[in-house]
Amino acid sequence: MRPLSIEGLWEMTPQQHPDPRGRFMEWYRFDRLAEVVGHPLDLAQANLAVSALGVVRGIHFADVPPGQAKFVTCPAGAVLDVIVDMREGSPTFGHWEAVRLDGDTHRAVYISEGLGHGYCALTDSATVAYLCSSVYAPERERAVHPMDADLRIEWPVLGEPRLSERDRNAPTLKQLSQEGLLPEYDACRRFTDALDAAPGKGTRR
Repeated sequence: MRPLSIEGLWEMTPQQHPDPRGRFMEWYRFDRLAEVVGHPLDLAQANLAVSALGVVRGIHFADVPPGQAKFVTCPAGAVLDVIVDMREGSPTFGHWEAVRLDGDTHRAVYISEGLGHGYCALTDSATVAYLCSSVYAPERERAVHPMDADLRIEWPVLGEPRLSERDRNAPTLKQLSQEGLLPEYDACRRFTDALDAAPGKGTRR
């Protein structure tokens, strides 16, 4: 795993073992993730979504605490996965990073609490699977409009993106900030530091 430009965001590409029958890989390792992140991902929910070409999902995040950390991969097809720093006070607040996830490399990203997540389908059908640290709780779920002019995310979509009603009507990052609905960087750090310090949770490198 390697860290990306936003604190709390890592990228991982599994080693694949092909043979005449097909191929095998460990696409998720509890222990190795914990060694890098500082604590294990407490798996509470696993999601799978299949999207058509041009579909954009997100940008979604959850209130912290407890937030929702995610380990995201694309087992079939391809997506451009986009992660946005929603944490007010962060050195990279409002910045975003994009990673191509696909069924060839099986690259994955680990997204810490307080970061927003979305993606765009690059193939006729794209499957995204993600492991989550907390269950879905509508009262804590937030969304930012994926076409927010201030974020200037470069979605690789020809024409109008295909959005859900929720995402089409989502507020901008500025609107959420004005309403006090964004996570605070210091609160996110305190939360993850507490996870690091819990007995048996591993040590940050």
